[in-house]
Amino acid sequence: MQTFQAPINGAHLPIDDETEGRPSAEALSLLHRARNAAFAEAARGQLGRGLSLLNDALMQVPASHDLLSDMAALLLSAGEHEMAASYAIRALAVTPEHGPSLYTLGFAQVALNRTADALATLQRLQRPGDARASLMRDAPDLAPLVDTEVERLQAIAA
Repeated sequence: MQTFQAPINGAHLPIDDETEGRPSAEALSLLHRARNAAFAEAARGQLGRGLSLLNDALMQVPASHDLLSDMAALLLSAGEHEMAASYAIRALAVTPEHGPSLYTLGFAQVALNRTADALATLQRLQRPGDARASLMRDAPDLAPLVDTEVERLQAIAA
C-alpha cells in the first residue's frame, strides 16, 4: 500500500494498489469526514476554516468531483463568485451533469453579471435529463430557486 504525499490534517491518505491508484476505502472515509467537517465549520460561521479543510483535501485528491463541488458551493456562499465558478467548472469537467455544481455555476454567473451564461446554465437544470435528475436526487430544495431565477433572468432578457 502506498500513501499520498501531502497529509489531510496530518494524516496521509492510503492508496490501495489493487484499485490502480484510486483512493482506498480508508482514504474515501477520510475524505468524507473532511467534507463533513468543512460544512460543520461553515455552519458554525467558520467559513474560512471550512474552505481550508476542503483545500487540504483537494491537495490529496485534486480531481475529486465531490471536493470540487463542495469548494464551489462554499465559495459561492462566501461571495467569492469568480472562484466559485472556477471550482464549479472543474467539478463539471469530472461530472458534466451534476445538478448542484450547475446550480453553483449558474448562481455564480448571475453574481458576475453573466446573465446569458447564467440563464443557459440554469435552464439545463429545468430540462428533463441527467442534470435535472441529479439536482432532484442530491438537492431537491434548490429546484424552486432555479425556477424562480430563470423566470427573473428571462424577464431581464426580454
